[in-house]
Amino acid sequence: MTDVDSSDGLMTPIRPEQLDPGAVIAQSLDNQWVPAQLTKDMIEQGRSLDQVGRERGKEVRAEYFRSLINASQVVINRAYFYNNDAINRDLVQEGEPRTAHQRLLASGAIVPFLLNERHPAEEPPPHLHVRREGFTAWQETLAGMPSADRVRCVRMSWGDPLDDRENREQTRTRLFQPFTEKVQGLTAKHFDILAAQVGVAPEDADRFGRRLGEVVEFSNGLSVRRQPVVRNTLYEEFVSVPGTNVAEGRYDRNKPFAGEIKQLLDLIYNVNLADALGRYPLTPVGSLRRVVLQEAREARVTPGFVEDPEQLLTFLRRQAFSVVQDRLTPAAVDELELQDIWRLRQTSAWNEYIRAFGALTAAPEDFHDSVGRVFDRYVRLNAEILRLARERRQARPNPWRPVVEVVVTLGAATFTAISGEDVWDVAGALAPLAVTGSVSGSVQLVLRNRRAGRQEQRFAREMAAVRLAGEQEWHQFLDLVRRLPGYREEVGPAPRGTASATTQDNEDPVEY
Repeated sequence: MTDVDSSDGLMTPIRPEQLDPGAVIAQSLDNQWVPAQLTKDMIEQGRSLDQVGRERGKEVRAEYFRSLINASQVVINRAYFYNNDAINRDLVQEGEPRTAHQRLLASGAIVPFLLNERHPAEEPPPHLHVRREGFTAWQETLAGMPSADRVRCVRMSWGDPLDDRENREQTRTRLFQPFTEKVQGLTAKHFDILAAQVGVAPEDADRFGRRLGEVVEFSNGLSVRRQPVVRNTLYEEFVSVPGTNVAEGRYDRNKPFAGEIKQLLDLIYNVNLADALGRYPLTPVGSLRRVVLQEAREARVTPGFVEDPEQLLTFLRRQAFSVVQDRLTPAAVDELELQDIWRLRQTSAWNEYIRAFGALTAAPEDFHDSVGRVFDRYVRLNAEILRLARERRQARPNPWRPVVEVVVTLGAATFTAISGEDVWDVAGALAPLAVTGSVSGSVQLVLRNRRAGRQEQRFAREMAAVRLAGEQEWHQFLDLVRRLPGYREEVGPAPRGTASATTQDNEDPVEY
């Protein structure tokens, strides 16, 4: 059947291919997202999601704002609008914060993702968890939008409102089935690399591999019995404390590698929706990057593969940037309010930054020629952030040395190049693992302050997938990198693969 294109007076239904090319799915808005280190602390101390709510909430709010600053469009699961405090606090407050949210909806900056429902204000099924105050605020926000405004909502298929089989089938083939395949493919990975990237010690790699085998075997058993393979079910078996509700976020330290398995399941869960929509997952700092999954990703997710060692080297070569005039930046983006984010998106600095970054990611082979424009626009954007923060009298300016960091990950090796104005540094971290067969990886671009660790405006996104044919090409690339001036190298454990809901077609569908 043909998808619908007409508006219902509030909503404009769109298909995945009608999203902006630069649209992202923010992993930090996932109701189970926790930074890797905080996950470890929760398990060791027996704390629940509620017990780390304040610490986690601040991180989620900051990542929510960063996604709106650094991407033209953010796709958000409908349930998060009323169940996630980082978003819903603006709706409950009413006044200026709610108005800013309405403007972001009307402009298409925020796009709700609908799974089974056909309208953003539709009442959720009674068996799903709903924060009633939040849902009421969400309905009021939609009802209070100006009559001329429309909310773009994305769904796998709209089809015939009396027969939703097409949406169910596309959801099954584009969401449910790929999630199952990604989980069941974990034992096909290079265990030593995978273990090292999720933080497992080398001496525990074999035990970790056996535990992943149990995850895959359990998942296979569900499939054979025609039962859905969903994250909550896997959490109950391998992550959560027995007898607790998964939503409580109580992770069991008596279950082997519970934290590592949780991080892998969360990564699969979130990149799965991004893949289904043909757009980018936006991975928060401290979370696993999808390079850990050792995929041969489809070209629709990235502009294509970099397969030539010499072409790959261009990302690490020294870049020259103009002098930065404003050397101050706000101490934290999360000091701003949502209305400040809306104002920021109206500035020429923001629009020029988004255009420059979009051009770079669309043609990563032109990196050397175009990264300077991105850097320049990034500096101007931060000046606007500082101006808005000063207006609120919340600016705490710090010395700022903006840099571009390129991270090339290849199997168990990571190469980084940091450049900006008078700074250039290139280094490699190699694990003592033999290279056999083809080597896959990625190129990630990070825009940040030279002073690592400060909670400031920063952005990281994968720009290209990498696939070298074999050992010969790997050594050719390594030889080229080692010739770069000032290159330094460390050999040791593989670096962590950190950066930056899958439901089923059944009688009682759970929320994605």
